[in-house]
This record gives sequence, C-alpha cells and structure tokens, in this order.
Amino acid sequence: MSGYVGILVSDPWLQNQFTQVELRSLKTHFMSMRRESGKLTLRDMASRMSRLKVVGENLTEEDRASCIQDLYQNLDEEVDFEFFLKVYLKLHAHASARTGSVAKNSSAFLKTATTTLLHTISESEKASYVAHINNYLGEDDFLKKYLPIDPSTNDLFEIAKDGVLLCKLINVAVAGTIDERAINTKRILNPWERNENHTLCLNSAKAIGCTVVNIGTQDFIEGRRHLVLGLISQIIKIQLLADLNLKKTPQLLELVGDSKDVEELMSLPPEKILLRWMNFLLKKAGYKKIVTNFSSDVKDAEAYAHLLNVLAPEYSNPSTLTVRDPLTRAKLVLEHADRMGCKRYLTAKDIVEGSPNLNLAFVAHIFQHRNGLSTQTKQISFLETLPDDAQISREERAFRFWMNSLGNSTYIDNVFEDLRNGWLLLETLDKVSPGIVNWKVANKPPIKLPFRKVENCNQVVKIGKQLKFSLVNIAGNDIVQGNKKLILAYLWQLMRCNILQLLKNLRFHSHGKEITDVDILRWANTQVSNSGTQSRMNSFKDKSLSDGIFFLELLSAVQPRAVNWSLVTKGVADDEKKMNATYIISIARKLGCSIFLLPEDLTEVNQKMILTLTASIMYWYLKQPVDQDKPSGTSDSETISNSTLDDSASESSIEENGNL
Repeated sequence: MSGYVGILVSDPWLQNQFTQVELRSLKTHFMSMRRESGKLTLRDMASRMSRLKVVGENLTEEDRASCIQDLYQNLDEEVDFEFFLKVYLKLHAHASARTGSVAKNSSAFLKTATTTLLHTISESEKASYVAHINNYLGEDDFLKKYLPIDPSTNDLFEIAKDGVLLCKLINVAVAGTIDERAINTKRILNPWERNENHTLCLNSAKAIGCTVVNIGTQDFIEGRRHLVLGLISQIIKIQLLADLNLKKTPQLLELVGDSKDVEELMSLPPEKILLRWMNFLLKKAGYKKIVTNFSSDVKDAEAYAHLLNVLAPEYSNPSTLTVRDPLTRAKLVLEHADRMGCKRYLTAKDIVEGSPNLNLAFVAHIFQHRNGLSTQTKQISFLETLPDDAQISREERAFRFWMNSLGNSTYIDNVFEDLRNGWLLLETLDKVSPGIVNWKVANKPPIKLPFRKVENCNQVVKIGKQLKFSLVNIAGNDIVQGNKKLILAYLWQLMRCNILQLLKNLRFHSHGKEITDVDILRWANTQVSNSGTQSRMNSFKDKSLSDGIFFLELLSAVQPRAVNWSLVTKGVADDEKKMNATYIISIARKLGCSIFLLPEDLTEVNQKMILTLTASIMYWYLKQPVDQDKPSGTSDSETISNSTLDDSASESSIEENGNL
C-alpha cells in the first residue's frame, strides 16, 4: 500500500506534510468529490470540501470560496490530487488561524511547515543578515533603490516578496548560479512573474546545497518570516564557508600531519574544517581546551581572545584575557576584530548566549579575512599530485544536492564518505520507491560494527538489482570502502530511476507504461519539430548540443514566453556557449524544473546530465493543465504510448546514450 501512496504523491514537499494514512484518507475524499462530475475545479472545491474535518467544520462555504479566490486567479482550473492537497493545506492553515487551534475531533493533517503563527525569529540574526545584504548588494543596479534595509523593521521580508533579492543573494554566495537575464526585474511584477522568480530562487537554492523541503513559493508571497530568514541563513552560510576546501585554500594542508590525513580532511564538511582550523591555531596560542561547537564552547569568549591574539597580535588588548566578566571580554574581542577589519556578524550578547549561526558566521569571516596559515611550496606541490577528476567532482556534487533535496534525515556533505554506512542510501531508495526497503533488517546510525554497515549496503545492492540497475561486480562492501566509481555508477542509476518513475506516474500521458530514454528523446524532438524549427537531438551525447540552441528551442516550444531570443548568442565561441548554457539552466529552473547540472555539463555534453535536463523539462511540461497552449501535431500521450520499441531496441538505445 505504501508504494501506492508514493505513486499518488511525487512532490517531496507534499510527502513530508502527511502520513501515509492521511494521504489515503484524503485520496478517498478527493476521488469522491471528483466522481460527482468527472472532474474537480477550484470553483467546485468550496462546496465539496464541507465533508472534510477542520476545513469543513470551521469554515463556511463562503469562507472557503473567499480564501480560494484570494489565492488563485483561474477558478475554472482543473485540480489534480497534488493540487488538491496544496489547497487543502492553505485552507487548513486559514481555519486554524481563525480558531486559534486545531479542532478537537480533527485529524492531525496540519504539519509544522504551515503553522507559521507559532514561529518566532531571532532579531539578532535578522539584523546580522540585513547588514550582510546591505554590504554585498548595496550597489546592485536594481536593488540599490531599496537598500540599505533598516534591520529594526520588517522591510527585509517585504523586499523579498518579489524574489529578486533572494536570487541576487544566491549569486553572491555562488557566482553565476542564476543567469540574471532570467530574473524578472520590472518595478511592479504581476503574480505570474513574481511566482517565476520564487521558483527560480528555490530551484537554484537547492542547486547550491540549501535544504528547501518545507518551503514553497507561497511562503515568500505571504512573507513567512522564519522560512525566509532560514533560507537567507543557509545562503549566507554557503557563501561564508565557500573557501573551506583544499581547492580554494590549499594552505589548509598545514592542518594535517602527513599525506594519509589529506583524504580525511577533504571529506570533512566545511564547519568541521573550520573547527579544525580554529583548534589548530588555538593550540599554537597555548589554549588548552578543544572547541567542538560554535555555541557553548565559545560562550566565555576566551577561545576568541586567543584566536585573534595569534592571528593579529598587533591589535591585541592585554586586558581581554584578564577580565572575569564574559560579556566584557566578548566586547573586547569584537573591538579586536574591528581593528582587524573583520565584520562582526554578531554582538557581545550573541557570543555569551551562544548563538550558533552567528558565531559560525563570525569565525568563517575571520577565516576569510586572515587564516594565519603558511603557503609552503612543498605542501602546494603535494596537492598538485592528488587526483583531480573534474567529471567525478561535478557528478558527486549533482548527486549530493539531489539527495539533499529529497529531505533525508541527515545532510550529506560528501557522498563518498556519508553514504558508506548505507543508511542514507536506504532512505533515498525508500523515497524513490516507497515501501521497497525492509527497515526491519536495516541498522540505524550510529553504527560501530563494520559488518552492520555491510548489511545495510548489501540491502542497497539487492534493491538496486530489484530496480534492474546494472550492478556487475558491485557488492555492499564496495560502498562501505568508499569506491568512488561504483558509488557514482549506483547514484546515477538511482537518480535516473527517480526521473523515469516520476514520468511513469503521470498516468494520463504514459498510460502506466515504462518510460525509456528513447521516449524522452522522441518527445523532445517532437516538441521542437512541432514548434516549426529544424534543430534535432540525435542522442544525449550529440556534440551539436554544446551550443545550447536545441534546448533553448525546446524551452521555447513548451513555454513560448520563456526565452528572450534577443539575449541568446550564436553559441560558436566557448564564452557564447557558456552564456547560452547558464541561460538554459536558469530558464528551466524558473519554469519549475529541479535540476542539478552545471553549465559545463551542457557545453561539454555530459550525456547523463543532458538526459536529466531533458527529462525534467518533459516532466514539468506534462504536469501542466491539459488545456494549456501546446504546439499543434502529435499529442504527448501519442508520442509516448505509440512507442513500438521492443526490448532489444530499448536496451541498445540505453547503451547508445551512455546510461549505466
């Protein structure tokens, strides 16, 4: 039965809002409502939801109709099950806000993500992030008329409502993530344009490593402060920790004793590297304690005093270490930081209260400003001898961010290290194919005994074979040992399986048949051909795709207003190809595609990522209301269902397209 539920709800965010029992109950109600006239529109929902608890009991039909009218423009739009769930959640939140609590007899359908009235925000964090935004975006041509923001007001959340600020902040954190040509930057945006900016922001945030499982575009429009601030916090954290890796800061090699420790250092998350750097310098300063967190261990400000003394002794104040009051010491520490030219990010009160986010930001900025590490040529030359496979690095990044976007229990910092106990792989498999994992024989972390990790990974391999992955010579122990090539091979097949499963679940188009790579290829070529252009994709490794023109024509075919052709280059020179590639990725994310590739994957024609991009565009398009404007010619369902490929043809196409 759990597999049935997984088919009904493919949206990971919605999966997190309900239990499987709740989904079954709501599905029964939905089918009953739709049965009355064969379909269900937004206009129908106000009257037909009277039988639902909370929404039916605490809101009149007029209340429900008024709320729906405020939220949506086209009341004649047909509602599918996932859309029904989203409307239900909005009405449920509205009912709860009016009554002050959930009715006694109601089911616990309402999840934390929608009970925004109970959430508070840290004014210190808000002030710190506002200062960061004012500093980095104050000269932006579009935003400077709104900046600087006053931290004592809620102007931050008002300005964030059109999505432009957050898109620009993402580009500050990871330059080039969003092609700014794709951002809608008119002074007054209509609801459609504003929604596009929010969609672009959320999909781009996922693509740089943010967790946005419980955030939707409506949350920005409604100015839900804790969710907006939470996303801003993640974006700024990614920016501040960007240099904490050996590629950006090779001097970090000084932290390890010999070459054996280098791989361990490379596998650590940025926060752990920052702690290791801090303790390395504190040991030099004669500080006896070990700092293990950015909260309780730094409350007394002693560690900060020693750290700044060793980094910038010329600005030290002897009384910093002699005063007894932690608050006074914290103030002296911040004065020292000011003399060094470091931005504060926090107040003395934030230090003694142990604010983890602000303390992390403070230390990260100190590292960026002055890391106190040497630049020994011996170490740098040693680093150059380490294997640096750009392709492996890019694929690891794409799979890591994809897995994190699913909302697993633990954030993944490095797939080769964090997946070795098998647990996160089992969680991901259960999200891709609900009910497929036998949790009774799974071992939950922390796992001390090595053979328990092997047991988990053996089940991972067994399930992969059930899903018809190609797993020749792959055993559970290969994952435990961190075999990079084999782990990437497994993750690629898992990601591809997820995409094909999502497409298959669109039963109206696929008629329940398996979707193949050939179907996706044929669909893309049909859309482009029907739009009246001559471009064609021969395979997912077709080198002619490097100029980006085919994908721009595909995006224009599925949404005619998506591409501004005056911004498109000819795609001849390398820089022109890259400009087109960044534009393609941003447009796809703006439409609603959740993709994790980089421009290089397009310009170099990485066939795996080309397939995921095409399939994501196809999935987005087929989810749109049936009555939307579509190119004339063969229908989507015919494009897929008329496929007469036999098994051998499917297998040869997969081999041709480079699928594992």
